[in-house]
Amino acid sequence: MMRPHRRWRDLSPREQAGILTLASVQVSLAVTAWVDLARRPAGQVNGRKAVWAAVIAVNFVGPVLYFLRGRRR
Repeated sequence: MMRPHRRWRDLSPREQAGILTLASVQVSLAVTAWVDLARRPAGQVNGRKAVWAAVIAVNFVGPVLYFLRGRRR
């Protein structure tokens, strides 16, 4: 049996703060990765820049993958 969805106002202040913190970390990672990708020459990127731009949009995993595997050293 499915539980009803909890609304924002039903969450405790601690839960709300946790969600906002994680969301801000996610947005910061993604923006940082997109800026780095935009400024980096294509020769310094493993693979196509357009593909990496899409991968970065995947929550947490995308930006981390880009920083670990997408950039050439």
